[in-house]
Amino acid sequence: MSDEAEIAEEATQENAAAASTRFGMLDAGDGVLHASVDTYLAGCAEARADGFGQLIDLTAVDYLTYGAPRNLPDGVEAERFEVVTQLINHSTRERIRIRTQVSVDEPVLPTLFDLWPGAENLEREVYDMFGIEFADHPDMSRILMPEEWVGHPLRKDYAIGSIPVQFKAASNER
Repeated sequence: MSDEAEIAEEATQENAAAASTRFGMLDAGDGVLHASVDTYLAGCAEARADGFGQLIDLTAVDYLTYGAPRNLPDGVEAERFEVVTQLINHSTRERIRIRTQVSVDEPVLPTLFDLWPGAENLEREVYDMFGIEFADHPDMSRILMPEEWVGHPLRKDYAIGSIPVQFKAASNER
């Protein structure tokens, strides 16, 4: 192995060790980090300081009826909800995905609004569709459903129903 390859491998191992310390675990070099609810905000702030300056996406998954293995590392307890946060470092062209297990009994995470103001609408969408709240968010209100809507439509236990479609009267005049 050349000196350059050894240096690159050593740097990769150091980055992986730092990420493991920061988030708890790193999945086989895939850029997938696992944060607990308690380390989520601090870990994201550290990732931003490390050059991950753009929040690409923030969404959630409801695993209520999911029966297959979840591929979580040892020490990470599977919960019903998982918030997935994706970040990019434009300088190194690296992406990381932060997976955070969120309990159905206390579906609350800290907001990332102060780190990435663009998180505002993404967090509101997760709240609206899944009922996961983001503490200290500037406007934790519905964004897709009407304010008076009851429930969270992307939860697996949400009752399937029908909404009558209302069409305007069509006119044949041109």
